[in-house]
Amino acid sequence: MATIRQILFTGWNFMRWLRLGAGIFFAVEALKTHDKLFGFAAAFFLFTAHFNTGCCGPAGCAVPGRKIREEKMKDDPV
Repeated sequence: MATIRQILFTGWNFMRWLRLGAGIFFAVEALKTHDKLFGFAAAFFLFTAHFNTGCCGPAGCAVPGRKIREEKMKDDPV
């Protein structure tokens, strides 16, 4: 239970707030226009903001750090 609480209440950065705002916007539009596509978009953005995930998972699209590249260069003969 502590891990779920930690996921929900920590790590709120700019992108997470932006996804939450987009989700709320799409939810309001879905309710106003009775459009299912806006409803699906709202559900997606609210889910990704709530659980801090994205298309690739949490930090799944991150570029490897410099340390990994330096270690790889040591192993490769030039």
